[in-house]
Amino acid sequence: MEDGNNKDNEIRIITTGGTFDKLYDEIRGELTFKDSHLPRILEQSRCTIKTNVENCLAIDSLYMNDEHRLKIAQSCERSQEHMIVVIHGTDTMVETAKVIAKQLGCDSGKTIVLTGAMVPYALESSDSVFNLGCAITAVQLKGPGVYICMSGRIFDYDNVRKNKEKGIFETLD
Repeated sequence: MEDGNNKDNEIRIITTGGTFDKLYDEIRGELTFKDSHLPRILEQSRCTIKTNVENCLAIDSLYMNDEHRLKIAQSCERSQEHMIVVIHGTDTMVETAKVIAKQLGCDSGKTIVLTGAMVPYALESSDSVFNLGCAITAVQLKGPGVYICMSGRIFDYDNVRKNKEKGIFETLD
C-alpha cells in the first residue's frame, strides 16, 4: 500500500528563471520575469504525478554567479523529494549542474534533471513544454545523479555542452 505522503513518489520542480519563464514587457520592450509559468503548464499538461514547485530564483543564467548556483544546489540538497527537476537558463545550465553534483556528492540518492527552453513559454514556438515533459519523464527513469534534458535527449552533466552556433545541446565525445 502506497503512502500518500511518501516524498519518493513526488517531484520537486525548482525554478530559477532563464528563458523558460520570461515574459515580454510591453512598457520596457524587453523580456523580463514575473511569475513562473510552471503551475499553468502542469495543469494544461494534465500532469498526474504530484509536483511541488519551489521558486528559488528568477534570473537570466548569464547573470548567475557562484552564490546563485550554490543556492540552487542547497535547494536540491534540502529537498525531501528524491526526484528533482530544475528549470534553468540554457546558457550556463552545465555550470550549475556541476555545482549541484559537487555539492550533493555521489551518495545523495537523488536524481536531478536540469532543463530549460531556447524560446520562452510565452512565445508561440516555445520548446518549454516539450522539454519540461521530457525532464519529468527522465527524472522518473534515470538513477541517482545529475543530468541535463533538452530537445528530447538526456545527457550526463559532465558530458554535455551547449553548442551556441547550432542552438542545441550535444555530448562532448
